[in-house]
Amino acid sequence: MSLDQETFQILRDSVQRFVRERLVPAEDAVEEHDAVPADIVADMKELGLFGISIPEEYGGIGLSMAQECEVAYELGQTALAFRSVVGTNIGIGSQGILMDGTDEQKAEYLPRIASGDLIVSFALTEPDAGSDAASLKTRAVADGSDYLISGSKRFITNAPRAGAFTLMARTGGPGAGGISAFIVPAGLAGLSLGKADKKMGQRGTKTCDVNLDHVRVPAANLIGGEPGKGFKTAMKVLDRGRLHVSALSCGMARRILQESVAYAQQRKQFGQRIGDFQLVQAMLADCQAELLAGWSMVQAIARRYDAKPPGVSDPEVSMQASCAKLFTTEMVGRVADRGVQIHGGAGYINEYKVERFYRDVRLLRLYEGTTQIQQLVIGKQLMREA
Repeated sequence: MSLDQETFQILRDSVQRFVRERLVPAEDAVEEHDAVPADIVADMKELGLFGISIPEEYGGIGLSMAQECEVAYELGQTALAFRSVVGTNIGIGSQGILMDGTDEQKAEYLPRIASGDLIVSFALTEPDAGSDAASLKTRAVADGSDYLISGSKRFITNAPRAGAFTLMARTGGPGAGGISAFIVPAGLAGLSLGKADKKMGQRGTKTCDVNLDHVRVPAANLIGGEPGKGFKTAMKVLDRGRLHVSALSCGMARRILQESVAYAQQRKQFGQRIGDFQLVQAMLADCQAELLAGWSMVQAIARRYDAKPPGVSDPEVSMQASCAKLFTTEMVGRVADRGVQIHGGAGYINEYKVERFYRDVRLLRLYEGTTQIQQLVIGKQLMREA
C-alpha cells in the first residue's frame, strides 16, 4: 500500500502549505481557547488527513508507513493539538480494524473513519493498567448474541470527539490471551465520559475517562470475530503508532530548532548576536545532529516496516520501532530544553513558542509506550536473538 511518488509529492506540498499558512497562524488561538477551530477541522477533512493510512478501497489515501511518516513530520512542525485531531483516525483508532477486522467491519467503519465523519478513539489504558496492558480489568461477558462490557478507561485521546472506540476488554482468563478488541459506538446506553483532563501541555487536545456500565455491544462488533486476539491486535497497532510518533517528534524538533536559530540571529548581548557565541552555536549544533540522526532512523525503519507482509508481526521491526520511539522522543525533549536555554528568560515566558513546545513534547515520552517500556521491548528482543 502506497501512493505513487508524483501524487505523494503533491500531497506533501499541500500539507506543508497547510501547516505554514493555516495551522501556524492559528497556534495562539488554540493555546488561548484550548480548542482546534471547527473550520480547521473541516479543512483537514477536505485535505484527506483523516484517512492517509487507510487504503483507497475504503475511501482513504493509502500511504505507506514511510509516506505516513513524512506527513507526520510536516504536521509535527506546528502545535501538536492539530495532529491530535486526526491522529487516532490515522493510527491506533482505525488500524486494529484495518489489520484484524472482518470484511464487514472494514466496509462499515473504515470509509467513515477515512472521511473524518467518524472520529474513533483507542481505549486500552485503565486506572490500574497503563504500561502493563495485559492486566486490564474491563470485562466483556457474553450475553446471547451480545457482550455486556463494564469498566473504566483513562486518558483516552479524542474521547470527547469520538463516535466510536476500539476498546480492549477481558473476555477470558488472566493475562494477554484473555483480552479481546471491540468496536464500541459512543452513543450506547451505559457509556459515559469523565470530565476533560487538564494537562501540562498540548492545549487543544482532548482526553478524558470513558466509563462503561453493562454496555451492550453486539458480538458482531468483536474485531476479527474471534475472542482472545485483542492484545495481539493492540501490539501490532502500536508498532505503527510508535513510528508515527517518532516522525512527529522529529518534525517538532525541527520547528524548535528553527525558532531557536531565528532568536539567536536577532537577540543581541554584549554588542553582538547571541548566535555568534560558540556555546550557543554548540547547542544549535547538538540539536541539528540529533535531529538528523533521529529522522534518518525513522525513515530507515519505516521502509523496513513497509517491506514486511501487511498485518504480520515482525519482532525485529517491533524492536526497531521501539528504538525509534525511544530515541526521537527523548531527543525532542533535549532539543526543547536547549531551545528554552537559548532563549534565556524569554524561553520561560508563554508568548514565546518554545515555552509551549517544551511542555507539549513532554507527553511524547509517555504515550504509545513510555521510554522505559521501549527499553524493555528492545532488551527482551536482544536477549531472544542471543
